[in-house]
Amino acid sequence: MKKIIIPFFCAVLFSIPANAQKKAAVSTVKTTEAVQSKLTPKEVIDNYFKALGGKDKLEAVKTSITDNTLSVQGMEITMTTKKLGNKFKSVQSLMGKQMIQLFDGEKGYFDQMGNKTEIPADKVVELKKGKPVEALAFDSVPFQNATVEKLDGKDYNVLSSEKGKFYFDIATGLLYKTVSGDGNIIVKSYMTVDGIKFPAEVDAEGGGQKINIKTTKMSINSGVTEADFK
Repeated sequence: MKKIIIPFFCAVLFSIPANAQKKAAVSTVKTTEAVQSKLTPKEVIDNYFKALGGKDKLEAVKTSITDNTLSVQGMEITMTTKKLGNKFKSVQSLMGKQMIQLFDGEKGYFDQMGNKTEIPADKVVELKKGKPVEALAFDSVPFQNATVEKLDGKDYNVLSSEKGKFYFDIATGLLYKTVSGDGNIIVKSYMTVDGIKFPAEVDAEGGGQKINIKTTKMSINSGVTEADFK
């Protein structure tokens, strides 16, 4: 199990939304036939940024520290992630043991109980594009149009391409679900930190695993330095 968790969370938590996927994962949620949205892809994404607190506020975030609790396969894992620009360090703790993911902006590794594995080159290319607020990686260019789908009785603006499928709540503008080759993610709730909304609880599925991720604490623009990524 531990050999799966680290690479999967690297893909889910630190990949950019526009990360190229050759084949989208199959969704198990009941949807209706898509119809054309009144909005363009750019308008859907602009509304998303606005719902999160505004693009200016998102771009003002330079660093973040996030504490999470992960529930997977009957176990509870604590995780602390520090970010600075496209750099990150994530430390997962389970039964007194630590698992570390680190990316210093150019290269990185997974360290599982002292067993280090370099991050694959194809992932490094995408991680270099990372930002402290992953939402800013959304770009309307890959999406030809926006559609409306009813998912479990609720309407969503949907952006689809070979890069994945993204469901935005029409009522709130917020991202609800992501379907990609790396797995499916549902954002169950959001929390507000310094006027910006971040995911508070997420259900993730991929690599044969179902994981619940809860954010217990988050701070931005303090407590992170370059030394954290050495």
